[in-house]
Amino acid sequence: MSTSTPPAEDSGPRATRTVAHLSIQERATLGRAARKAAPRSRQAEFAPSSKRPDPVALLESQAVTRVPDLVPIRYGRMLVSPFAFYRGAALVMASDLATTPVAGLRVQLCGDAHLSNFGVFGTPERRMIFDINDFDETLPGPFEWDVKRLAASLEVAARDNGYAQADREAIVQASARSYRVAMGEFAGKTNLDVFYASLDIDKRIVDFQAIAPNRMVKRTEATLAKARTRDSMHALNKLTHEVDGEPRITSDPPLVVPISERLTEDFAMDFSEWVRVTLRKYRQTLEIDRRRLLEGYRFVDLAFKVVGVGSVGTRAWITLLLGRDNTDPLFLQMKEAQPSVLEAYCGRSEYRNHAHRVVAGQRLMQASSDLFLGWMHVTGLDGVDRDFYVRQLRDWKGSVEIEQMVPLGMKIYAEMCGWTLARAHARSGDPIAIASYLGKGETFDRAITTFSAAYADQNERDYQALKDAVASGRIIAEEGL
Repeated sequence: MSTSTPPAEDSGPRATRTVAHLSIQERATLGRAARKAAPRSRQAEFAPSSKRPDPVALLESQAVTRVPDLVPIRYGRMLVSPFAFYRGAALVMASDLATTPVAGLRVQLCGDAHLSNFGVFGTPERRMIFDINDFDETLPGPFEWDVKRLAASLEVAARDNGYAQADREAIVQASARSYRVAMGEFAGKTNLDVFYASLDIDKRIVDFQAIAPNRMVKRTEATLAKARTRDSMHALNKLTHEVDGEPRITSDPPLVVPISERLTEDFAMDFSEWVRVTLRKYRQTLEIDRRRLLEGYRFVDLAFKVVGVGSVGTRAWITLLLGRDNTDPLFLQMKEAQPSVLEAYCGRSEYRNHAHRVVAGQRLMQASSDLFLGWMHVTGLDGVDRDFYVRQLRDWKGSVEIEQMVPLGMKIYAEMCGWTLARAHARSGDPIAIASYLGKGETFDRAITTFSAAYADQNERDYQALKDAVASGRIIAEEGL
């Protein structure tokens, strides 16, 4: 037995952790025993009861802690399509997943593992990899929940794209199969091999060329080339204008609002000092080399920015810093972290600071995390305490255009997502036990495919419920933003 001790800071884990070191055979036995608690065929089950919470009421409950003026934008973005609704309805699905069978094998969950929360980005070593890229809801929980969130998102997106049922089933089953096979492979690897594993996108493109039409390969290569241009210099050109010889963030309300438009002139001096103190707090959460790198940049400007779909209404800021001169920008995004949607069903986070929870989960699950990933606890100008995590606004980040995908492209993408999710779970959970539970047959894959179709039906009903709530005047939605 070994005991890990938490850091001495206030935002650290609430308690020490005791870890049991079981033999390979004991771990495999745990996985096989889990089949009795939750037979793999039962993973297909989704039968909402008459007491199922009202999905619109769940969304309304989240609005309580969000910026009131932005909540209608969130609803408007969710109304774009059933898939857009699905993206914003992580709480609704968490409530539903809590009623489904679980094997009792826990991992660090992404908590919102839909297909748009996977993508490419650059590592500090300047490699481009494919990985999960959103961890706002991360928390330890049953491994099946992430698998089902991903698989159902593929079914919903495939329906939005008008795919035939056979194509949809093939796509969803491919994701589950990829997860299962990858987990079996990770079960046979050393701990360090699991930790070092990543999906190098350049190597993947070589494999892709052998199975995909040339036009699909060219479109993918164009997406990757575009991602490589997305950095702080690109953001500088797109998001700023010059004022007295220095860049300032351009106003685009209500989506981007510079802080200068919210402050009186008398308060501006005090605010600038508040920002510097806040950045110093954040800097202390970085490793010493990144801390020294950040010290070479000075604060220039700050703006409020609306981001995402489900995140709309939480507070998010972009900060512009400059290094050696005006051609050495650094854009950081500071995003508010609220309690995970999973906490009501998986228990409270071990971290007192929810931004620390997000950062810890991201570091656990990702093969390589953002150079400036850190967190802070802030007492805002309104006197309210909030948690924020920080990362670069853009660093070779890119994602596929789901609406432009053909069935073969989505199937290949589903396999990449399944492999990546398995690797993320293997880093924090027990790959031997999970692989033993999943087995080598397709029972689990077929069950997840059946579940996904049933849940996509439910998602369509919930999407209609949101549309009805807007039509009745129960809620207000602002579309087109």
